Amino acid sequence: MNRPLRHIAVFCGFLVLALLLRTNWLQLVESEELSAHEKNRRVKIEQFSTPRGNIVVDGSPITGSKSDPGMEFQYKRTYKDGPLYAPVTGYASQAQGMSLLEKTYDSVLSGQDDRFAFQQFTGMLTAEKRRGGDVITTIDSKAQKAGYKGLKELDARGAVVALDPKTGKVLALVSTPSYDPSEFSGNTFKEGDRYLSLVDKKGKKGKPMANRPLRETYPPGSTFKILTAVAALEHGVVDDIDAPSEAESPYPLPLSTNRIGSEAGDAVCGKASLKTAMQYSCNNVFLDAAAKLGPDKMRETAEKFGFNKDVYSEEFGDMLATKSLYPKGLDKPGTALTGMGQGSLTSTPMQMAMVTAAIANDGKLMQPYIVDELRGPDLSTLEKNEPRQMSQAISEGTVQKVQDMMEYTAKEGSAQRALIDGVTVGGKTGTAQRGVDVKDQVPYGWFVSYGKNDAGDSVAVAVFIDPTEMDISRSDISGGRLGAPIARSVMEAVLQK
Repeated sequence: MNRPLRHIAVFCGFLVLALLLRTNWLQLVESEELSAHEKNRRVKIEQFSTPRGNIVVDGSPITGSKSDPGMEFQYKRTYKDGPLYAPVTGYASQAQGMSLLEKTYDSVLSGQDDRFAFQQFTGMLTAEKRRGGDVITTIDSKAQKAGYKGLKELDARGAVVALDPKTGKVLALVSTPSYDPSEFSGNTFKEGDRYLSLVDKKGKKGKPMANRPLRETYPPGSTFKILTAVAALEHGVVDDIDAPSEAESPYPLPLSTNRIGSEAGDAVCGKASLKTAMQYSCNNVFLDAAAKLGPDKMRETAEKFGFNKDVYSEEFGDMLATKSLYPKGLDKPGTALTGMGQGSLTSTPMQMAMVTAAIANDGKLMQPYIVDELRGPDLSTLEKNEPRQMSQAISEGTVQKVQDMMEYTAKEGSAQRALIDGVTVGGKTGTAQRGVDVKDQVPYGWFVSYGKNDAGDSVAVAVFIDPTEMDISRSDISGGRLGAPIARSVMEAVLQK
């Protein structure tokens, strides 16, 4: 054999060896990853080859599966009251993939979970079709409907979150405008066009696929004054909530020529006590408290309530919420502004519901959770979630004073529209400016509240409203006017059964 042919033979030998090594690598090392890859068509065919298990609310399924005869994907996902529950279920689409609970618990819903191995084995022997398990949620259908109805009647972009303060159960998770996952659960061109129209931010009004309770952050405005009050009491800046403060109104922002007033007016807010400042939402008292506390103490208090942390841990998969942020390195004016919920501060509606729930639960912050139980096809319990405490956010003495202020604000102040006969209600309104130049911008509306009845039941609610597309004057936008009636209806749904 001449030299060129020998070189070619050696080169071809190396190619064959490389091919064998690569083949074995794929089979032995990467096979599991590739077999489960979302772009592996056989994975999708398997996912939709049998009816999916159901997502359940109050004992009734809010999802289903529809047979698609003659199609490559044999079953198509269906949804009951799709727009109402979309922020909870997410979608399971043959063409667009999955989100939220559908994605997080796909292995259970599709019947492919490792815990179903025995069922799969016996199914092979009996030729019985694979069946999916069920996801039992903590959602209260009446509370969910009350929140959704309230936002729809306003025709507003917005969110409602309701929590059980004692356990952390998510009782309502509402986002408007919403969408119907059934409209694009298949893989036709028509359904693909529907999906694209929903995700096209310019072409579709109101970003219907945005999950505002979990994934969108906003300045919390005056609802954050609850935390400023907590910080002031915990760190001794304020001892007596009824004692006059030293905060003049309008308040001179540190290191600035700006002076910040309050809607209630200087006569009411000038040197007001902390309790009066909460009642009328006086900016000056909370600006002054934050400035005296400084950024470290303010951030420390915020973090005890869940700021700068994951609301859901990684085990919750696609239900992981966006972090609410109290940033480091704030200067004096920036710190003062956070005292009234402005500046560089951002929060999800879920986070403000957590703050309110901790106040209602005597300072104990519970880990929110939306799945109560996972069940197998035979209705056996695969997994059961139990309440978990995240932190003791505040001391007993402080929480009693904050409850007193919030309940007084509901009885005599700006949160009166949330009052319910026979129920102890605490509340706080919020109006949040967006950006620096606010002259031509419509502010956000917030409202947070809690309710407790004589039977020992309780609920905490956060309502967020973005009135950008509402036909409403700037002067009519306030959390108390728009959000309190919604919060009241959600609390009634939970407490008056």
